[in-house]
Amino acid sequence: MVIEGGDVVTADLRIVEASKLQADESALTGESLPVGKQAQPVALEAPLAERASMLYKGTAITRGAGAGVVTAIGMETELGSISALVAEAVVGSTPLEKRLDQLGHRLVWVTLVVTAAVTVAGTLAGQGLVVMIQTGLALAVAAIPEGLPVVATLALARGMRRMARRHALVNRLSSVETLGATSVICTDKTGTLTENRMTVTRLVLATGSVEIDPGDRPHAFCIDATAVDPLAHPILSTALETGVLCNNASLGCAAGLDGASAVGDPLEVALLVAGAKAGLSREGLTPNLPEVREEAFDADIKMMATIHAADGAYRVAVKGAPEPVLAAATHILTENGPRRLDASDRSSWTQRNEKLAATGLRVLALATKQTDAPDSAPFEGLTFIGLVGLTDPPRAEVRAAIERCQRAGIKVVMVTGDQPITALSVGKEVGLVTSEEDRVVHGGEMKPPHLLSRDERRELLDARLFARVSPGQKLDLIELHQQAGHIVAMTGDGVNDAPALKKADIGIAMGLRGTQVAKEASDMVLLDDALSTIVVAIEEGRAIFDNIRTFVVYLMSCNVSEVMVVGVASLVGTALPILPLQILFLNLVTDVFPALALGIGPGDSHLMERRPRDPREQILGRQQWLRISFYGVVFTASVLGALSLAERWLGMSPTEAVTVSFLTLAFAQLWHVFNMRAPDAPVFRNEVTRNPYVWGALALCATMTLLAVYVPSLADVLGIVPPEARGWGLALGMSLIPLVLGQVFETLFGARCRSRVVSRASRTVDPAPHLG
Repeated sequence: MVIEGGDVVTADLRIVEASKLQADESALTGESLPVGKQAQPVALEAPLAERASMLYKGTAITRGAGAGVVTAIGMETELGSISALVAEAVVGSTPLEKRLDQLGHRLVWVTLVVTAAVTVAGTLAGQGLVVMIQTGLALAVAAIPEGLPVVATLALARGMRRMARRHALVNRLSSVETLGATSVICTDKTGTLTENRMTVTRLVLATGSVEIDPGDRPHAFCIDATAVDPLAHPILSTALETGVLCNNASLGCAAGLDGASAVGDPLEVALLVAGAKAGLSREGLTPNLPEVREEAFDADIKMMATIHAADGAYRVAVKGAPEPVLAAATHILTENGPRRLDASDRSSWTQRNEKLAATGLRVLALATKQTDAPDSAPFEGLTFIGLVGLTDPPRAEVRAAIERCQRAGIKVVMVTGDQPITALSVGKEVGLVTSEEDRVVHGGEMKPPHLLSRDERRELLDARLFARVSPGQKLDLIELHQQAGHIVAMTGDGVNDAPALKKADIGIAMGLRGTQVAKEASDMVLLDDALSTIVVAIEEGRAIFDNIRTFVVYLMSCNVSEVMVVGVASLVGTALPILPLQILFLNLVTDVFPALALGIGPGDSHLMERRPRDPREQILGRQQWLRISFYGVVFTASVLGALSLAERWLGMSPTEAVTVSFLTLAFAQLWHVFNMRAPDAPVFRNEVTRNPYVWGALALCATMTLLAVYVPSLADVLGIVPPEARGWGLALGMSLIPLVLGQVFETLFGARCRSRVVSRASRTVDPAPHLG
């Protein structure tokens, strides 16, 4: 197969001929820059990103030409093997789906037992068999919170809508809640933690080091923390001019200092942007320094040169890897002009190059010379200008987002195809690690999970930085954390990320630079490619789970109260406080509208101060069942008390007394919505009272209840009569008892919660909790 610049490779190739050949393999390996290719062989065990003698299906040729022998086609290619991994990755049920299934199965059996017990107990106590059968069936309907699927679906859908407004597009409804249980985020480096644009941040010249602000402010050049005018500094201006002249990129029509509309090699774009910050551009330089010849970048000698006419002579601008440029240089540019480059100078500059590379910077060297002929050898007798340090700067909001994750007990792990030294440098800048001693796990060192010892497994679980990781190793890393009991979110943008995105509990694709394959394999797409958006989505997921739990507690406490009211009345042999159709009416009113209002509430303000919940945690745990039982007892006492007072104190008829008990239960359940505030929230100003949907639901349900009382046809069907003023007073007064006692209970319960929050805030949260 013969290939040249602009081609997309259609099979895996072993290169046999290469002329200045480069390929963009970012979608396959995660390497952000074009990779030089060669015909010389490399070791068989070399990682995919370091196989310079191979070209792979799906990658693009960015420069040069060559020929290769086809080694694999179709599913046998590296791209095909990734597709196979995507197909093999198993998508499991989300934690919410599992919890709702478990709750549903349990409620079925509980309902059958309770219904049978109440029916039998009432019949034995002397109640009519037909009435008790009707009551049992009504309780069976009431005991099951049939509004749960509707409310849960609407709560998740509204959560999706809120997240979409904040640049997170969710593909799968139930994934919204799963985000709330996330305890590990495995994130790519380029574009998520960094800005995905190479930037010149440092120039090392004979006169010293020049720092360049990575932002888009012009004239952001500093020497020893003092701002300087680069055009008034001869060596600095020469270096910037050389970087602009020896360049094939373009800043585009809307030329800006951020390079957003630029076209070309990212390194060359960075050099143009650095020149633009000093007021230099190709358009401004080429009228006086027209280009007459170019020596394209050669992967063998690792240098590029352009030759420009200059006042009857020719100026050569050279850039390339530091080692060959130094080897080709005979002089060095100083403030007094060029001087001879001796052995000590070469050793000193070699050390400076190594020092820059050790900080994670990509390093280029710049050189120039004057010549009389345009066809003279461009890489001989050069005058060395200095070194250029380039980096992909971290996004401004990333450090704060990572700190927020750590406070919330979420571990952030960088998984990149880049070099280990680059991963360590970025990890330090964004706050993932704190020192040079933090270990970067190289993909070549990773074993499959089943071959790991206990210590090796623990070491990988504790690691925060992974470099040169293959698609299969990403799957292994996700499986390792899942086996440890974590809920794992994985970010990715390339074809190579698709298997991991599908395997993770939450696959998150990049919307700006992500491939279509990655987006289709993911559960969520970030429209702005920002880590901070993931944190927002996690907070939304936690709020949704809390809301689901809140309205389940609300529904269950209302339903349990109905069962207990009828059950206790049947056991003691008194008249039924509420009739079968009244039970169904209450179930219709309280199961949908107030619960729905609770389901779309804003959530607790302390959500991101908690550790991630255990994915095995039930929707209704011990504390929730305690609250349900407490409210069931209080409701039962209030309703039976209202019935007794109506009959014995006010001397009401049985129908009037049942009306009072019905209204007591109806309004008690409506006021009960205010007991659903967070335990540590204020009584009057909390997420429930601030929720406008709650007030709307209360108004609607109160109206429906009044219509049931005062519309004769409805009243006849339900078996109630319009009460007198004393009946209303008794019903409303008794309905407030659960609200008052509930607020006392929640306040006492909240005191314990507040002490726990303070305790959490006063200590450092372990960012890597090992669950299970």
